[in-house]
Amino acid sequence: MGCFAFCSAQIESYNYKRALNDVSTEWHKLTLPDAVFGKVNSDLSDFRIYGITKKDTIEAPYLLQVLSEKIVSKTISFDIINKTKGANGYYFTFQLNSEDIINQIHLNFKEQNFDWRIELQGSQNQQEWFTILEDYRIMSIKNETTDFKFTKLDFPDAKYRFFRLLVKQKDQLELQSAQIFKYVITEGSFVNHAIKTMAITDDKNQKATVINLDLEQSVSISQLQIDVANTFDYYRPLKIEYKSDSIKTEKGWKYSYRTIKNAILNSLEANRFKISNTIAKDLKITIYNGDNQPLTTKDISVKGYEHQLVGRFTEPANYMLVYGNPAARTPNYDIAKFETKIPKALKALKIGAEQVIIKQKQEKVKPLFENSYWLWAIILIVILILGGFTLKMLKKS
Repeated sequence: MGCFAFCSAQIESYNYKRALNDVSTEWHKLTLPDAVFGKVNSDLSDFRIYGITKKDTIEAPYLLQVLSEKIVSKTISFDIINKTKGANGYYFTFQLNSEDIINQIHLNFKEQNFDWRIELQGSQNQQEWFTILEDYRIMSIKNETTDFKFTKLDFPDAKYRFFRLLVKQKDQLELQSAQIFKYVITEGSFVNHAIKTMAITDDKNQKATVINLDLEQSVSISQLQIDVANTFDYYRPLKIEYKSDSIKTEKGWKYSYRTIKNAILNSLEANRFKISNTIAKDLKITIYNGDNQPLTTKDISVKGYEHQLVGRFTEPANYMLVYGNPAARTPNYDIAKFETKIPKALKALKIGAEQVIIKQKQEKVKPLFENSYWLWAIILIVILILGGFTLKMLKKS
């Protein structure tokens, strides 16, 4: 009875619940709806799964999984066997020490300010060459206000014994180092978040473009992509913030913003910015134009990784997901230490509609004397009694 009362009190410490239907096996998974993120702690610590039986209330352990992409990088050993200058520029030949597939090369030049075009070719015998990248642009800018470098070559999987890099540059240059990689990327599962309103303004004082995004609801954000309509080259610092607080003053509402990303908006690569998982509804993007004309924004998309709970259900019960408790801490379940033993194929549970948890009203303790006149009367009587004793003691003395 004590355990039942304790668990019932635990449930009442949360604000919301959703029924979990079709629990039929020991292990299940459930995808968290977007609507829950605006009502939970920022660290997602206040999710609990409770089951109600005829005699008891039990807690089912779960594991929170964020379905982000997984990147496995393998460094490939190689030697630079040729460094020559030709009519078209400088040639560098890389010989791989194994028969590996590669898809990325990182270059490090001694020069700090350049804008070059390169060509990458592959060959098995250095006699017949096949083009992998053509007219590919690399760039480096370093001065008092800017430190930007784009010298990463991305290309489809290629398997050759030799790779030849042509830097189309007449002036002297020095390749200090290079790294060759094989990247295997397992794509994550994203959820597209609808943008309710988007307002774009040009701040002439800051020489910046400010974009305010209002989403449909508070959601978990992990990626933001900006598509620019302009076709000319550009390089603009930007800052991504989210509204963290608001205060009502005599002059209206005052909003506080917190920075979640500083990056560079540029014409060399896709302007897709990864963000640490952040729960937010209102975003502000500031693009610093300097003395350049403002860019034309064609489209903005906001995405978040899919979040799911993997739960273990050992007893038949009416299970529910509860959340919304600022005082809750992240639970410590044993299953987190045995993640490899969780089955791969899991049946998804159907999640019911959100319900507000009704809390039992506590009876207000009534004061002994509801009318203040009774209290004053008692104080007066006490004063008279103390005064009488004082007079008797004075007479005796």
